[in-house]
Amino acid sequence: MTRPVTVVTGGSRGIGAATCVRLAADGHDVVLGYVRDGEAAEHTATAVRASGVRCVTVRVDTSEEADVDRLFETAAEALGPVTGLVNNAGVTGPLGRLADTDPADLRRVVEVNLLGALLCSRRAAREMPARGGGVIVNVSSAAATLGSPGEYVHYAATKAAVDALTLGLAKELGQDGIRVNAVAPGVIDTDIHRAMGDPGRPERVAATTPLRRAGRAEEVAAAIAWLMSPESSYTTGAVLRVAGGR
Repeated sequence: MTRPVTVVTGGSRGIGAATCVRLAADGHDVVLGYVRDGEAAEHTATAVRASGVRCVTVRVDTSEEADVDRLFETAAEALGPVTGLVNNAGVTGPLGRLADTDPADLRRVVEVNLLGALLCSRRAAREMPARGGGVIVNVSSAAATLGSPGEYVHYAATKAAVDALTLGLAKELGQDGIRVNAVAPGVIDTDIHRAMGDPGRPERVAATTPLRRAGRAEEVAAAIAWLMSPESSYTTGAVLRVAGGR
């Protein structure tokens, strides 16, 4: 049988990298989108290919329509028609109160987290019906329902919008055989916290989490892999929380 061809945005590190490796183990050919760190992307690609599947890396800013088109065109040329999409690319901007947040940071968070997911989903929605179906998994956040006051309410707002996108698109594309779901991670021990200026955040937040620990990227990847798999064939429009009870 032909292997599924799955695009993973933000695939070079963290949850994205773990997802690429997990999907490869499940037999997916992987298209790894990354925005900046080519070395990290190639490192992840090497781990993906170790499972005996194919992998291409594509530098892409998902907030740019031309980049998204190039991502899907490269995927089709190198591996074949795209059957799956994981909208994982995301940014938080610096931690802080909304009143103190730079408008440029607000704009970038909205462009990557929401517009990027919309553009990638739109391209997938144009291509997948011709193949009789497909799967889209959006990476949301527990912040969508917690609000994240004092940290990044703008980020939380974009993730709430991703949840709405998941539900609406699932209903819109169901008749085309396309399933759309999301995972909503809680605090996960990745370098995103260092990037936002608070490397100790996972340990601090873990104390307020019912399971009393931060999550691992591989745990989120496992949830994504299940939603991508035939085992979840009757699941669409769902937001699967992977947040340790928060």
